[in-house]
Amino acid sequence: MEYFLMILGVVFLIVLGFLSYALSRPDTFKIQRSTEINAAPEVIFPLINDLHAWEAWSPWEKLDPALKRKHSGAAMGKGAVYEWEGNSKVGQGRMEIIESQPSSLVTIKLNFIRPFSAENNAEFSLDDHRGSATHVTWSMTGRNPTTMKIMGLFINMDKLIGKDFEAGLADMKAAAEKRSGALEAMNRDSRT
Repeated sequence: MEYFLMILGVVFLIVLGFLSYALSRPDTFKIQRSTEINAAPEVIFPLINDLHAWEAWSPWEKLDPALKRKHSGAAMGKGAVYEWEGNSKVGQGRMEIIESQPSSLVTIKLNFIRPFSAENNAEFSLDDHRGSATHVTWSMTGRNPTTMKIMGLFINMDKLIGKDFEAGLADMKAAAEKRSGALEAMNRDSRT
C-alpha cells in the first residue's frame, strides 16, 4: 500500500509540474511569416484587401471543395466580411477587415467558431523598400488560453500554422507576379 501511495504521489507531482509549466507559458501568441514578391505593392494589395481574391492564394480555400462562402459588408477594404463553413480541415468562422491602408497594411479580425472557438487578429504589411521586390509579412496574434497552453506542449502551433502561412504567401507571390507580368505586357503593348 505504501508503494502504491508513493507512486501516486510521484504521478501527482509530475502532473502538477506539467500543469505549472503549461500555465507559465505566455498569455498571448504571435505567428509570423514573410516573403519577397517581385511586384509593386499596388499589385499585391488587391489580393489581400479584396476578400473575394483570397480564393486565388489562401491555403485553406483548397482544403474543402464544398466550402460554403458568404461575403457581406463593404466590397473590399474596411468593413468587408467573409464567412466560411467547411469540413474539419477548414472549420467555420468569420473575418472582417478592420483597417486598410492602401498598398501598405490590412488588419483583419478573425473569429473562429469551430473546431476551436477563438478570436485573433491577422495583419498583412507590405514594404516596398527592397528594390524591385515588395516585402510582405503575414502575422496572426491572439490570446493563448489554458487549453492552448497545454496543447502547445505537444503541438508546435507556430510550425503547424506557419506552414499554411508559407504556402499562402507562396501562392500569393505566384498570383501577384503573374498579374504584374500581365500588367507590364499590357503597358508595353499600349506604348507600341
